[in-house]
Amino acid sequence: MATSTETMVNDQSAFEYDYETLRTTGVILAVVMFVTGILIALSKKFKCSKSSNSSPVERLQPSTTEVPSQSV
Repeated sequence: MATSTETMVNDQSAFEYDYETLRTTGVILAVVMFVTGILIALSKKFKCSKSSNSSPVERLQPSTTEVPSQSV
């Protein structure tokens, strides 16, 4: 019978990493995420400049209504 140590050594030696595929996949994912981030940043930049004349800060603040002062 094989001991548990011999079984673990045999299991580990049968497994090998495919570093070339891992490296290629990582580079492809990095490029796709980088290009996507650039496109998102540019689309928001152009969208804000084309919309209206008010600044983005003014659009985020709720409009305030003036309440007349009450005399007592």
